[in-house]
Parts: sequence; structure tokens; C-alpha cells
Amino acid sequence: MSFIQLHDLRKSYSGYDVLKGVSLDIEKHNVVTLIGASGSGKSTLLRCINALEGIDGGMIKVGGDVVSGPGVDLNRLRRKVGMVFQSFNLFPNLSVEDNIAIGPIKLLGENPSSAKARARELLERVNLDHRAKYFPDQLSGGQQQRVAIVRAIAMRPEALLLDEITSALDPELVAEVLNIVRSLAKDGMTMILATHEMQFAREVSDLVVFLEQGKLLEKGPPEQIFCEPREERTREFLKQIVEAGRL
Repeated sequence: MSFIQLHDLRKSYSGYDVLKGVSLDIEKHNVVTLIGASGSGKSTLLRCINALEGIDGGMIKVGGDVVSGPGVDLNRLRRKVGMVFQSFNLFPNLSVEDNIAIGPIKLLGENPSSAKARARELLERVNLDHRAKYFPDQLSGGQQQRVAIVRAIAMRPEALLLDEITSALDPELVAEVLNIVRSLAKDGMTMILATHEMQFAREVSDLVVFLEQGKLLEKGPPEQIFCEPREERTREFLKQIVEAGRL
């Protein structure tokens, strides 16, 4: 059984269909990359998986449990599935260390000293242990995004959703964030990421999914999608990416 299962997923805003019957199975330890033009439904799909948005039709399962519809234990879901946003969403009044430790303390019931010790260990992994006592506004954008990733990992999730995590960064800061994702992929973390970084998607993905106007138009291994796409719209999209020098 696939770890994350999406069946006929539908989502509308004010009568506008954003997701139009998306079905997708995601295996544990796989990296699945969502690509497509802005407005194709990538971010909405991620937000639906983590129940930040309700769905209007279909079903979502995580680890065999239905996590869509009424009565879902959101805390249990979010212990299984972490999420990192493009806008960092760090608590400005908490230090880096406390930003990371607060979730394990409040939601997992961890001892505060143990949670902070683990926060420092995780910060060391991303070369930010020397910033543990800093506040978010004392960090660069790339450093804040690395802290946001560490905060999600600190909850010991079984899967991680990454929503355009480099889009708010200056180009020179992108590489330091992508290196963390590469490391997580090597460690076997199940990940679904929406990104415009096509070369990175080609390198790190087990499966690439092309969304077009709320529909799953094509999916396959990265070499098939990027070298021999079957759908004309996929070819058009990738041609524009190549012409823009992004692949």
C-alpha cells in the first residue's frame, strides 16, 4: 500500500475549480516533485494533504488512515506529515532554538531540555548551531528557511511537504536550502515538493508530476518527463523553461 494516497481530489474556491480530480499514489521514501505553471494547483494540493485546506471531493489517505473529511485528528496528521512554506512562518518573538523546540514540547510532550538539545543537534546538521540564540530577523532568508526545515524535521514526521521553499529567496541563497533537501532525500525522507527549480527536480525526484489547470496531466520518472514527455502541453511548458535558462 502506498504511504500517501490521493483519490479523485477536488477543490474549488468561489466556484473556481483549482483541483479537478487528482489521483496520485506516493510510496514511502520517495521524492515526488510537482511541476507546472503558477496557478496549476501545486500549492493547493500540498495544503489539502496537510488539511490546511478542506477538500470538496475525493479522499486522502496517509499511512492507510483517511485524513480528509470531518473528524480528522489534525494533530495526529501533522505529526505524520510536516510542511515547510515559502514564507518561512517562524515565530518572530522566539529564538531559533525555541522555534524548533516548541512543537516537540507542546505537541509531542517532550522534555524542554531534551527538545532544545535536539534542536541544537539539528541546527548543527545545517551549519546553524552558532545561530541558536538568534531571532528570525537576525538571519538571512536562506538561514530562516533552513530553520523552517529543521523545525519541521524536529517533529519527526514520516513525510515532508515543501511548498516553493526557494521562491522567496535571493538566487545566491537557493543552493544552501536545496542542499538540505538533497540531504533529506539521501536519508530516505518521503517528500512531496512543489518547485520551479527544474534541474533540482530532475536530480532529486523519484517521480515528477506535471499539473495543468488543476489536472494531473502527466507523471513519470524524471528522465521520461524531462527528456521524452508524452503530452504536448508538458513539452510546451518545458520548452519555455529551457528558453528561460532554467533547465
